[in-house]
Amino acid sequence: MTSVVVVGAQWGDEGKGKIIDFLAAEAQMVVRCQGGSNAGHTVVSGDNVYKLHLVPSGILYNNVDCVIANGVVVDLEKLIEELDGLTKRGISVKSLYISNRAHLIMPYHCQLDALQEGLKGENKIGTTKRGIGPAYVDKNARTGLRVVDLFSEESFAKKLQAAVAEKNAIFAAHNLPLFDFNQLLPEFMAYRRRLEPYITDTSLLVNKALDADKRVLFEGAQGTLLDIDHGTYPYVTSSSPVAGGFCTGAGVGPTKIQRVVGVTKAYTTRVGDGPFPTELFDEMGDKIRSTGYEFGTTTGRPRRCGWLDAEVVRYAVMVNGMTDLAITKLDVLDDLKEIKICVGYQYQGQKLEQFPADLEVFSSCEPIYEVLPGWQTATCACRSYDELPANAKRYLQRISELTGVQISLVAVGADRQATIVINNLF
Repeated sequence: MTSVVVVGAQWGDEGKGKIIDFLAAEAQMVVRCQGGSNAGHTVVSGDNVYKLHLVPSGILYNNVDCVIANGVVVDLEKLIEELDGLTKRGISVKSLYISNRAHLIMPYHCQLDALQEGLKGENKIGTTKRGIGPAYVDKNARTGLRVVDLFSEESFAKKLQAAVAEKNAIFAAHNLPLFDFNQLLPEFMAYRRRLEPYITDTSLLVNKALDADKRVLFEGAQGTLLDIDHGTYPYVTSSSPVAGGFCTGAGVGPTKIQRVVGVTKAYTTRVGDGPFPTELFDEMGDKIRSTGYEFGTTTGRPRRCGWLDAEVVRYAVMVNGMTDLAITKLDVLDDLKEIKICVGYQYQGQKLEQFPADLEVFSSCEPIYEVLPGWQTATCACRSYDELPANAKRYLQRISELTGVQISLVAVGADRQATIVINNLF
């Protein structure tokens, strides 16, 4: 059994799609464990760019089984659009499996998401408005609809009718369009007929693969600092994108996870609102954004950019039990004369000894920086660690020292081949 979890070590957008795609060449199964179509994983293969939201990033390999597990909330309409788009580009989706226990994102969830975000005013979270939060609310309130419910039309109709009535009462109070149960029911029965060949008990499927010593890769969305429990609450997602959440999200025991790979950019980005101690508001921030093409895969929003925050990554290492790091976008820093790393925080004149839980404290933290010399040499053609410039290696070594974890992969470009392997993960 070889099982590897790939988790974001920052606020998402770390390049997990590229790393998963690269590792999937050696995997036999890729399992998506949480989140929904708010995820945006970009995979580049030669001249082809694929933007995936629900489908696991291993889909480009014909011999890899791809699983959308029970922890994912699924927008069936968007999933079908994604599958159709892949098929039109000659990508087979026959190896896809969808959990019968996964919860459904309904059209009213998206409208409710937008309504709730609008009501927050200045306190908005920066949601993608894809209905993720409201779907997880219904799941935890035990009123959600699951994929398995679609297979009993009579039972599904009763549950749907009750949900529509409840949500329409909210929308009516805000003068918003109402949803028609008689329109939604046949739509979702059609979705079931279309997707029925893919639906199964994925927990059983994944456990059988692990028991058969297959190489299984677990793919998360978002990042550690967006975790509902361990992130910068309330500016977080509605699921648990840390390694522990992968177990419940896929239906496997924690003893079956062997390695946890944290993906982090060579700098830091964030989308949406919330504190960001190393954020750059000057020309350097603009340069990193432009060079790294830092715009959201799902929303297209420009990402906030800043220096690498080793305190964030060190915290992510702790709560995930990371065994390895994968550094992405090292090449974005190629032209810089000097590079800063945040090695800790100062609050009210005192250095903090741990990552703060209090958002007001975190918002007022001042980063403590170390300054390292840049390498001012292109790294995009490097394919081994030894080929990297000396100062680039020094930068990576310092990241490893500060986080206490070995660096096993380094990405120096968007293409899957622009990846340096320091330690094999499979």
